[in-house]
Amino acid sequence: MAGQRFGDLEAVVMDRMWSYGRPATVREVLEDLKRERTIAYTTVMTVMDNLHKKGWLRRKKTGRAFIYEPVGSREGYTAKLMREALATSDNQAAALVHFLSDLSPEEAEALRTALKVVPPEGGK
Repeated sequence: MAGQRFGDLEAVVMDRMWSYGRPATVREVLEDLKRERTIAYTTVMTVMDNLHKKGWLRRKKTGRAFIYEPVGSREGYTAKLMREALATSDNQAAALVHFLSDLSPEEAEALRTALKVVPPEGGK
């Protein structure tokens, strides 16, 4: 998958694709987006084609149209962004300390739950 962040419209399209939990056509995404904004079919088609070329959507031909579905999960994308952000620090330990010190109680509980699923290397 591409190592870059989504553009604004790419993020909106991917959010919709993840929310569906099933493959969708450009027309379906267009109709969904038209409830909130004025947008052209060709714009949505271009964005979905770009997401396909970047490796975020896979597609298959069904009749005259393509049907698209996400290659990875929203959580996988978020994790990738977190790793990329951490990689920008010269002192990753300090960056993690700052990150952990700013966690809300809900985020801290999510971290505790995640560590039960995937313990740190020393915990094995």
